[in-house]
Amino acid sequence: MRPDKQQIARIKAALFVLALVPLARLFWLGFTDNLSANPVEFVERSTGTWALVCLLVTLSMTPIRLLTGMTWQIQLRRMTGLFMYFYACLHFATYIWLDHWFFWDEITADIIKHPYVLVGFTAFVLATPLAITSNRAMMLKLGANWKKLHMLVYPIAILAVLHFWWLVKKDIREPSLYALVLSVLLGIRIYYKRTQSRAHKPASKAQLNQQH
Repeated sequence: MRPDKQQIARIKAALFVLALVPLARLFWLGFTDNLSANPVEFVERSTGTWALVCLLVTLSMTPIRLLTGMTWQIQLRRMTGLFMYFYACLHFATYIWLDHWFFWDEITADIIKHPYVLVGFTAFVLATPLAITSNRAMMLKLGANWKKLHMLVYPIAILAVLHFWWLVKKDIREPSLYALVLSVLLGIRIYYKRTQSRAHKPASKAQLNQQH
């Protein structure tokens, strides 16, 4: 059953509160001095992980529609996408501020030494125009180009998973899980797109002859 406007508003409110729980948890752990032996790394990992989780949740909206026919959850996509960028901003700010204290020479050297930093930074840069143009006014202004621009979410997701994979190096169990989820989500899209493409493909001359 499709939720009505009031129910969707309540779902959005609950989702908004739920998405802030990881941030509240970080504040609580910081207040109680429980951010582990390396608090900066803990905050970096946490904000990066939740940015990736929000990204995958955002990407799941269309596969849910394709598999179930439900469409109401698409109304949550903008919020989850913006929370992805919110946590990505916190992740990036923690890196350049708390981890490197805005020492740009040191940051540049780190990018050269560790490719995963460059991959993560590229994903963040690509996500920025998506966040800026996520409102309805920009959708109307950009028209058909809006959808083309927001196709960047796919390379962003691939880069984000790759960033995490290269970061952990040895214990790849967690990034493997995210890579699997992303593969499933993209696989569902590709499957349905190819199915629709075959359905609308004109019959060949040989097929037409067989029919007659």
